[in-house]
Amino acid sequence: MPANSEQLTQTQSVDLMNVGLIPKEVLLLVPEPIARRHKVIAFGKDSNSLSLGMVDPNDLETLEAIKKKTDLIVTPFLISPDSLEHGLKQYHNSLEAEFAKIVSKQEKAGLPDSASISDKLKEMAAEIPVVRVVDTLLEYAIFEKASDIHIEPQENEVIVRYRIDGMLHDVMTLPKVIQPALIARIKVISSLKIDEHRLPQDGRFKVEKDDYNISFRVSTIPVFDGEKVVLRLLDESAKAMTLEELGFIHRNYEVIIRNVKKPHGAILVTGPTGSGKSTTLYTILSLLNTKGVNIATIEDPIEYRIEGINQTQVNPKIGLTFAMGLRALLRQDPNIMMIGEIRDSETAEEAVHAALTGHVVLSTLHTNNAAGALPRLLDIGVEPYLIASTVNVVVGQRLTRQICEDCRIDYRIDGEMEASLKKDFDIPALLTIMKREKFIEPQIRSLAELTFHKGQGCDRCGHSGYRMRKGIFEVLEVSTTIQDLILKRAPTSQIEQKAVDEGMVLMWQDGFIKCLQGKTTIEEVIRVSRE
Repeated sequence: MPANSEQLTQTQSVDLMNVGLIPKEVLLLVPEPIARRHKVIAFGKDSNSLSLGMVDPNDLETLEAIKKKTDLIVTPFLISPDSLEHGLKQYHNSLEAEFAKIVSKQEKAGLPDSASISDKLKEMAAEIPVVRVVDTLLEYAIFEKASDIHIEPQENEVIVRYRIDGMLHDVMTLPKVIQPALIARIKVISSLKIDEHRLPQDGRFKVEKDDYNISFRVSTIPVFDGEKVVLRLLDESAKAMTLEELGFIHRNYEVIIRNVKKPHGAILVTGPTGSGKSTTLYTILSLLNTKGVNIATIEDPIEYRIEGINQTQVNPKIGLTFAMGLRALLRQDPNIMMIGEIRDSETAEEAVHAALTGHVVLSTLHTNNAAGALPRLLDIGVEPYLIASTVNVVVGQRLTRQICEDCRIDYRIDGEMEASLKKDFDIPALLTIMKREKFIEPQIRSLAELTFHKGQGCDRCGHSGYRMRKGIFEVLEVSTTIQDLILKRAPTSQIEQKAVDEGMVLMWQDGFIKCLQGKTTIEEVIRVSRE
């Protein structure tokens, strides 16, 4: 673009190796997670302007965000990747010096006896540099729309990574000396035992601002070099999406709508951890949430708050399990119940009996595909006649990264790639499905005749070619023939084949349809199909 070309010609370059030590107050105007992810670094400041080194000076979105954050006039300078790396090391050096002072202060105060270790850690956790580092980690995880924060102690340093759109990205490298205080700070705000280092712990806390309300689930576990901490981010202000927004199309959408209208029975959603099962259940709950019904849930954790629904949090420490909570809910005169997960035979039995006695029951199971949910219930110990008479529909799903709309381009696959795909996928069956669902013309004979899409990579997607995620699905409707197979204890493969014969679109086929629509890429479908 002409404007960008003009900026490139006007932008001066600088080598941070020749700049010397960047003042700490200047460096920290751009926190390390932003500096690493967007390849920028602040290296100079006067009364109202900031000098910003950028590997890509045309990254206007980052430039504007830093202008807004600092309230300064930002002047971009072109820097090389090596120059950036030199500048990034100064975050580590600056923090190391600060934390060395904290440790030194603690040592001068004298070695504590065993009873005062907790007090010492609390004192360290309250130090301003510690609070600032933790606040920065949380703030920019929210800013980057991360789903998880991983704090991983290594032999000589502490690595911090964010999971963004399902992929882990390194965002900070912290000095080893920070580790005890950093972990202690997180334990303090999570109400965990600060001096317990040998056992795993679970806690939670909230960060509430005008424009967001984020709940953090915290898990600590001892590892060789200390304690690893993972924080799961849950946006409590998020609104439930529609089935179309989730990615249900054509037959899958019609089957869900048809079964949601049934007055009783079970709707199950399957997939691995982090595949969006809870989001799908909440969407279905929102469809069912009318004034004439009583809806109750038993969850672990409560990920979204929905007005008009009675939501209960599991608490195993006091004996409030899924099974116990479900029995209690049945005494609350519910029409519709959601169980966060069927984990054991007791919960499964309670769920199917609830569905059998006139209730609509929604829940999740950990299986690889939709058909696998039915034999899984058998394995747990549920009688075949109960499964056959209560389960209405099973949804299998995965999340795929979506192509960035700002850098999407069209392309066609060649014969060599199609031949490679045929080794793992039934391409003739895929083309038949695409024609049946009216996504392609009847005369199409190969994938090479179709236009697919991918992201080139740009500033808005962090040069990955992807932004955000959506689901690919398979929706198995329990017909009378599938009920017969359940009663015969048929294996997963036989149930799946019968469902396909009756029109089910397999998950990978739904993925290829989304590729054709320009939503995701063939590489993404291959990646998630192997999970």
